[in-house]
Amino acid sequence: MSFHRKLFFTLAITVIGISIVFILLTHFTVRGTIKAGLEETRGREMMLIHKKLTTYYIENNYSWKNVQQLDLLQDIPQENPEILVMDSDNHVILKKGESPAKLIEHLGIKKVIKISKKIGQFIYYDPEMAGFTKIMIGIPISVIFILMISGSVLIIITLLIAYRLSKWLASPLRDLLPVINRLGKGELGAMVPVKTNDEYGKIANAFNKMSQELEQAEVARKNLTADVAHELRTPLTIISGKLDYLQQQGKMIRPETLLPLQDEMIRLNQLVEDLRILSLAEAGNLPLHKTPTNMLELVNELITAMEPIAEEKSISINIDVQTKDVIISVDPNRMKQVFLNLLSNAIRYTPNEGSIYFCLMNDDDQYFKMIVKDTGEGIDPNHLPHLFDRFYRTDDARTRHSGGTGLGLAIAKQYVTSHNGKIEVESTLNQGTQFIVYLPYNTN
Repeated sequence: MSFHRKLFFTLAITVIGISIVFILLTHFTVRGTIKAGLEETRGREMMLIHKKLTTYYIENNYSWKNVQQLDLLQDIPQENPEILVMDSDNHVILKKGESPAKLIEHLGIKKVIKISKKIGQFIYYDPEMAGFTKIMIGIPISVIFILMISGSVLIIITLLIAYRLSKWLASPLRDLLPVINRLGKGELGAMVPVKTNDEYGKIANAFNKMSQELEQAEVARKNLTADVAHELRTPLTIISGKLDYLQQQGKMIRPETLLPLQDEMIRLNQLVEDLRILSLAEAGNLPLHKTPTNMLELVNELITAMEPIAEEKSISINIDVQTKDVIISVDPNRMKQVFLNLLSNAIRYTPNEGSIYFCLMNDDDQYFKMIVKDTGEGIDPNHLPHLFDRFYRTDDARTRHSGGTGLGLAIAKQYVTSHNGKIEVESTLNQGTQFIVYLPYNTN
């Protein structure tokens, strides 16, 4: 059964049930009120008769024998009163008046006689009370009739509203289900139209976002396969070509001839290792050996190691320390790889006689903030959103010739993320680029 029909039947059953309960409650309330009114009208007479019958029963040794001799109506002021007395088994033991017993039972006022238990009952009747009773009996019947007619009209109107309401509430789902089926059949990126800003609109937006992410993930998967194949093809082609050349020569192979092959093997091994490390980091299985680390000393070590390369291009490297709290718990080896990658890129893309700045500071006393800024050529804004993607290069040819695998920044981001930190990049063309690393003081 569809959601629309389930919702409609639920609303319909609820409305009908409430209407029936309301009608029944009204009926019993009106009936009880009228009954109480009738008893109150002849309350004095009923009490007088009840007292006489009770007294007779007790004085007659708890028996109704010869009760026919008892004159119960001599003190009743109404004209032509009648009475019907029954024992505990509802057998008529006394009848005063000419009206049929059924009429008295139907139009009279009934009262039970009790001492310690029920010993009988009587029904009082007179012509004036009969007319009043007929009117009072007609009132609940009229009320019930009116309630049934108005209730039926109300139910029909409510069911029409419920039908339209259920159809309206289910309409966004009818739009969503075909798109879900398309997505299930592999049509990634399928979108559902967003027509409202309520909960249905939020569901549609969440679905569209999920669909886009699945499409992007599929594109990333295909790109990764293509990129890995591309990266492997170059060294394998070089190795294959070199081996064919050496085989065709038919000469003894000199050791120095094998050096290019060794370089390509090193390149292959580095690519495989980078992919392994990146996969571990993305899966959250990267082993970390955190120790309290002085980040200022770590940066000084990196600068000392990279200064010879920077001096070849007359690039100056400066450190700006704006905090005294430079010790945080990190894996020093992983952090060295992060900042070594950032520093290497800064040197590579900074022109001769440029500058590189390391800045160490606090960020709201929660994060230790490190900035690596250069005065290089900058990065086109179109590249910034993809800079940390696998194998992404802003200058494909130059980076490949320099020996990079295109995984450095992706690995750096995963290392920082594994420490519950984050890394950002800002760049302006022809002015420079800065990478900002945030590491929490409590990285557990």
